[in-house]
Amino acid sequence: MQGKGNFHMADVRAKRVTRRRAVAVGELHAGADAFAMIAERRLPKGDALALAEIAGLQGAKQASALMPLCHPLPLDLVRVRCLAVPARHAIRVYCEVATEARTGVEMEALAGVNAALLTIYDLTKPVQPALRIEGINLLFKEGGKSGLWICPEGLADEEQEFYAPRAPTTLAGAGCAIVTLSDRAAEGVYPDQSGPVLREAVEALGGTVRVQTVMADDPAALQAHLCELADQGIRLCLCSGGTGLGPRDQTPEALIALGGREVPGLAELFRAESAAFTGHAWLSRSNAVLWRGMLILALPGSPKAARQALDILGSLLSHALAMAAGGDHR
Repeated sequence: MQGKGNFHMADVRAKRVTRRRAVAVGELHAGADAFAMIAERRLPKGDALALAEIAGLQGAKQASALMPLCHPLPLDLVRVRCLAVPARHAIRVYCEVATEARTGVEMEALAGVNAALLTIYDLTKPVQPALRIEGINLLFKEGGKSGLWICPEGLADEEQEFYAPRAPTTLAGAGCAIVTLSDRAAEGVYPDQSGPVLREAVEALGGTVRVQTVMADDPAALQAHLCELADQGIRLCLCSGGTGLGPRDQTPEALIALGGREVPGLAELFRAESAAFTGHAWLSRSNAVLWRGMLILALPGSPKAARQALDILGSLLSHALAMAAGGDHR
């Protein structure tokens, strides 16, 4: 257990930079008379709604200055909305924040909402001191490893339509296979480690693992097995191992020899993103081939690297399979 005052900022260096978005919400309740003055923009101190939008933007940008352990982030978007709710004599404030970073922008969105609500409070208190701020919470967040999170109470129809939260794309039950290529794992010297990791990642993406195999580093045997998988209608095959520089690392050559179409961008993206964590990524010979309607990825044998590959490429796989089946490029 940590002692008092033993604080630390979360270390996010090992996380990937991804698109992040968060929307927070809160309300100021003012009573009938003060609410009318706010909504009609006739408070003595000025237009509270206009100033609140500016304050919300500033609040979001200053989150790391207000909260010591909050990471300073470059923000790509801050959008504040103030909506009058006559039924409750309330002003409902939303703050939407977006960026590309290693950590999320929930605190920035919440800081923006608080700054906007406090500004409305400040301009309204001369005419009505009995004000109440409540209901401040995170509406939803997107991005990162966890994907989309929506508050348990859900979103109102207007909120859903305006912000359109985007869930990560899934494999939608596509039939998948996992092939671990390792001489020693095939001989039982040690258990397969990358296969279970890949299975978990595929199932998290919504795929169905129909076949999982451990094989020796044998190109001819691998090609024969891939033929069997294609005959079974497997749409995505993940091969783990045999992508290094060792004498028996021949998985990329085995895939190319099948005669399918190479998909070089997937391997290039994996190497480029992985290089942010280790320079050894540039030594990987991972590749991808589309053959007989089956997308085959040659991934590293390291469990950590294999999982990282799925984190990087996962959002593209559903679209890739749809295109391979004749879908459009949308």
